Amino acid sequence: MTTEYTADEMMTVGAARSLRDGAACFVGIGLPSTAANLARRTHAPDLVLIYESGTLGAKPDRLPLSIGDGVLADTADSVISVPEIFNYWLQPGRIDVGFLGGAQVDRFGNINTTVIGGDYADPKVRLPGAGGAPEIAASCQEVLIVMRMSPRSFVDELDFVTSVGYGTGKGDREALGLRGRGPVKVITDLGVLEPDPETCELTLTQLSPGATVEQAQAAVGWPLKAVAQPTELAPPSETELAVLRELKATIEGAK
Repeated sequence: MTTEYTADEMMTVGAARSLRDGAACFVGIGLPSTAANLARRTHAPDLVLIYESGTLGAKPDRLPLSIGDGVLADTADSVISVPEIFNYWLQPGRIDVGFLGGAQVDRFGNINTTVIGGDYADPKVRLPGAGGAPEIAASCQEVLIVMRMSPRSFVDELDFVTSVGYGTGKGDREALGLRGRGPVKVITDLGVLEPDPETCELTLTQLSPGATVEQAQAAVGWPLKAVAQPTELAPPSETELAVLRELKATIEGAK
C-alpha cells in the first residue's frame, strides 16, 4: 500500500535524491536545506553540508532556522570566517554543488531574490536579497534549484536578476567568465526541468507522479518545452517520508 504524500514532499524528496553521497554541497536555507539534510539522513550519509555562515561539514540534528543557527556551528567539522568560505572554497570552484531556491526563475535558470514589481528603488515587494546566491550560482561546479511551480514564480522575464543561470542562452556563462556549469536541474512540485543541451532553455524532462505535461506548462510563464516522453519520478519511499516528516517536526519544535 502506497503511503500518501503531498506535492511538496515529492518535490523535497526529488531534490534530495539529486544530491550524491560524498559531494560538497553549499546549502541555502529553506527548501534546499530540508532536502540536503534529508539526503544526508538517507542515501548520502557522507554529503558535506556547507553553509554561508562558515560551517564546513555541518551535521545538524534538526533543521537549522537560519545560516546563523548555533546547531550548525555545534555540529560542524570546522567553522571558518565568511570571507574564507567565499575566497578559498567557493570562488575557486572547490564546491561540487550549490543548492538554491528563489522567488522567481526564468527559462534560462536565472534567479530573482531581490525585488518584485516596480524598480529596485521602489519595488512592490523587497525580498531578502542576494546573500551568497550570486557567487554560489557563478562558482559551484553545478547548481540545483528547488522551487514550487507557478506562473508567479516561473516567469518570462525576471523583475531583477540576482543570480545568473545561463543569462540569455548558451555561451553567456563563458562570456561572463563564470566558473561553474550553472543550473543542471530545477526540481519542482510538478516535475524536473533541465537545460536543453543546444539552447540551455529549461525543458521538462521528468514528471511527478500524477502530474501532466499540460499542468506543468500551465504553471509556467513562458511556452515550456518538454521532451517527447518525460519519465515519471518514483514516489517517496516510506523511509524517505518518515525521515522528512521527522525533520519538519524538529524545526517546529525549535521555533
